[in-house]
Amino acid sequence: MSYFIYQEKRIYYSESGKGNQVVFLHGNTASSRMFEMLLPLYEEHFKVILVDFLGHGRSDRLTEFPADLWQEEARQIIALLEHLDYGKVSLVGSSGGAWAAVNAGLLRPDLVGKVVADSFDGRTLGEDFARKLLNERAGAKQDEQAVGFYQWCQGEDWERIVDMDTKALVQCAEENLPLFFKPISELEVPLLLMGSAGDEMVRTDIRDEYEAISGKTGAEICMFSSGGHPAIYSNAERAAEAIRQFLSRADVRNDCNEIVIRPLKPEEYSVLEDFLYDAIYLPEGAVAPRKEIINQPEFAISVKCDPEAG
Repeated sequence: MSYFIYQEKRIYYSESGKGNQVVFLHGNTASSRMFEMLLPLYEEHFKVILVDFLGHGRSDRLTEFPADLWQEEARQIIALLEHLDYGKVSLVGSSGGAWAAVNAGLLRPDLVGKVVADSFDGRTLGEDFARKLLNERAGAKQDEQAVGFYQWCQGEDWERIVDMDTKALVQCAEENLPLFFKPISELEVPLLLMGSAGDEMVRTDIRDEYEAISGKTGAEICMFSSGGHPAIYSNAERAAEAIRQFLSRADVRNDCNEIVIRPLKPEEYSVLEDFLYDAIYLPEGAVAPRKEIINQPEFAISVKCDPEAG
C-alpha cells in the first residue's frame, strides 16, 4: 500500500494498469473501493490511480470534515499530483468527487489534463438539498445494502464518517457556501459531463444544468437514457467507453493556442450561411453561383434551427 503525507496525515493511493495516468475520485461516504470492480474496464488503457480522501477508506481519520469539503479534497488531489510528479494527469470524479475534480482543474490547470465530472448537481446544490440529504442518510443507515456499502468502503467506523459528511454538507447548503474556488466559466481544461436520466440522487433538471455549464466551458455531455447513481457504475461499460474516447482524444486547445472547439453561440448562427456557401463544390472553371442560392429549400435546411430546441 502506498501513502503520501498531507498536512501531517497519511493519504492512501494505489496505481495499476499502463498508459496515461488517470486519477479516479470517489464520492461522499465512499472510498476508492467503489472503483475496484471497474478496474478491468480501464487498466488496459490507462495507468489508474485510486485515492482515499482524508477521513475515508485507508487514509488517516479526521475529527470533522470542513464545510468546503470539495475544495479541500481538491487540495488533497493537487498534493497527490505534486507527489507523483507525472506532469499533467486527467481526473475522473464521480458524485462528490466530481466537484473535487473540477476544483482541482480550476486551481491547477498546469497539473490537470482533462476532467470527467460524473453524476453531480453542477454549479449549485439542488433545491431543498439539506432536507433531502438528511432524509436520504437516515434511510440509508437503516438499509442493509447501504450499510454494507458503507462498511465495505470505510470499515467499522462507517457511521461516524457518514455523520461527519452529512454535517459538513448540510452546513455547506444552509450557509450557501461556494462550491468552486472560482466561477466554472474560468475552467481551462477540457471537461466531460456525465450522468443518467434515471438518477434520483441529482437535481431533476440535470440535463439543463449540464447544458448551461457546457455553454460556459465548452464541455462535452454524455447522458444515458437509463441507469441510476452514479452513471459510471449503472452504465459501467458505456461510461468506460465514453471516458476512454474523451481522455484519449487529442485536445485541440492544448495542441494549438489559436484554435478552441466549443459550442456555437446563438449570436454566431449567421456564420453557418457563410460556411454553407463556402462548402459548395465547384468543378474547375465553373462560375460561382450567387450567394442567394443557399436560400433554396434544399440548401436552407442545412442551417435551419429550431428555436425551441436551441
